[in-house]
Amino acid sequence: MTTNDDLDRAIVQWLEWDKNPKTLAEVRRQNCQGNFDQLETYFGSRMLFGTAGIRSAMGPGFSCMNDLTVIQTTQGLCRYLEKTFSDVKNRGVVIGFDARAHTPSGSSSRRFAQYAATVLISQGIPVYLFSQITPTPFVPFTVSELKLCAGIMVTASHNPKQDNGYKVYWDNGAQIISPHDVEIANAIDENVEPWPESWNYKIVDRSPLVKDPLENMKKKYFQSIQKYCFYRDINKRTKLKFVHTSVHGVGHEFVQTAMKSFGFAPPLAVPEQKDPDPEFPTVKYPNPEEGKEVLTLSFALADKEGAAVILANDPDADRLAVAEKLECGVWKVFSGNELGALLGWWQFTCWKKQNPEPSGLKNVYMLSSTVSSKILQAIALKEGFHFEETLTGFKWMGNKAKELIDKGNKVLFAFEEAIGYMATEFVLDKDGVSAAAIVAEMASFLACKNITLNGQLKAIYEEYGYHITKASYFICHDPKTTEKMFANLRNYNGTNQYPKTCGKFEISDIRDLTTGYDSSQPNKKPVLPTSQSSQMITFTFKNGCAATLRTSGTEPKIKYYVEIRAPPGNSDPEKLKEELNDLVNALVEYFFQPEKNGLTSQSN
Repeated sequence: MTTNDDLDRAIVQWLEWDKNPKTLAEVRRQNCQGNFDQLETYFGSRMLFGTAGIRSAMGPGFSCMNDLTVIQTTQGLCRYLEKTFSDVKNRGVVIGFDARAHTPSGSSSRRFAQYAATVLISQGIPVYLFSQITPTPFVPFTVSELKLCAGIMVTASHNPKQDNGYKVYWDNGAQIISPHDVEIANAIDENVEPWPESWNYKIVDRSPLVKDPLENMKKKYFQSIQKYCFYRDINKRTKLKFVHTSVHGVGHEFVQTAMKSFGFAPPLAVPEQKDPDPEFPTVKYPNPEEGKEVLTLSFALADKEGAAVILANDPDADRLAVAEKLECGVWKVFSGNELGALLGWWQFTCWKKQNPEPSGLKNVYMLSSTVSSKILQAIALKEGFHFEETLTGFKWMGNKAKELIDKGNKVLFAFEEAIGYMATEFVLDKDGVSAAAIVAEMASFLACKNITLNGQLKAIYEEYGYHITKASYFICHDPKTTEKMFANLRNYNGTNQYPKTCGKFEISDIRDLTTGYDSSQPNKKPVLPTSQSSQMITFTFKNGCAATLRTSGTEPKIKYYVEIRAPPGNSDPEKLKEELNDLVNALVEYFFQPEKNGLTSQSN
């Protein structure tokens, strides 16, 4: 045993409760060999359940994703569902999963989904368990379509291959927000010992409480998506060729069907990446947000086949990246903000054609997160519809959209800069499947007018004002360093004195959503909700720039988002880019101080 009583207790509990032979053997081996540092990694802290659910590396111990921690999490969720919904045993829960797997621990998303189902049906709660891998958006879609109490999606999205996660949707079809996360976390802590039937996953195969919603939901989803197809004839005869990659994830079959439902010929699939593979063998990181390095094989296929547009999903198909071949022969990968501008313009253009009366605008909304470009706000101001800003993440946009829809409003579009788009009202979350088909239709419509996506993007900026953004991150594995860096920003010029400048750039306002301070408001309190559990400060500069620094909720990253906004007119985009780059360099030098703080930049 170790010299740490808490660690010893955790190991003893694990050896008593775990029934996975691989994780059990690994803990016994490390214990026998006296590898206390490794045991500390496995047992030093328990995964914390938050609004994003849980996410960690797969492996043994309470700090990792494994059979036991999934059982514990589901037991807590189960008790909270019983407490919250008197009819949960009539309505039930949907469970989906991606293609992730981890041979050393015997873990897989499918296996975790089966254990989650086991826990729920052991307590008499019906489960709609997808029989095959599915895109994440199909879980919130199923919650809404079947009026269920909750949904569980087992996925780590675009995280590294060793990771997995467990995301929860509520009965409104959106990701959970407070107080549900806190209440579920408390219920997990009260139900950590596995119940008698929780390990008996074989009951899933024979229980009448388990149904497979796959074929029914696919049929309904692809029926629903067709309401957002406005130019089927153009799609059918377009000469534009598309390449699609699912980056070894779940998206291939679903995007092929979505494109077909819009009248398109099937997009060319990157053969090396179309089938699910938990090793993600062709990419360093399975995240199309990383840009060109993830799309190398897509570029090669597109060049070979003469395709002009690439559609790329992340492994759970809730995000979408898009690239277009420019006239000069270079591939342009659109940023999340640029694609958000294009889709926002397209959604409004299509809606306006069907609703020409100005009176209809009073109930029309678009949303984006606070770290995303404010281009939708600029379009809304000129066109007369409403724009709302939310906190970072689709949990906030999904819940806000539902609130607006329930009041009789129309939510045309919501997006976040991390290539997440909600272009329909039937999935209250980001959806890379519907977004792929809608982008393809937009590109085909523009192509028949000899306009490229990049050409239309420039037209949007000319009409509504240039919004040029830059986003990146630093990796920091030490939480104390992160805390120290943000504390320094809050005490830059003495105690409780934020910086007045960043290099040569003067700061006009500061909003701190961690401490609850906003210098631009009369009462100095921010309009958006605050949270002390994460770091987030926004600096507004006198030159029209805004910069937000925040910590990631799921990765050891400190992210920054910088935007320069110019009014419509004769703005010089190259000069704006130069000024933006100067500000980013100043932020890195004066605020991040990577050498002093031991931070690793994204480029490294």
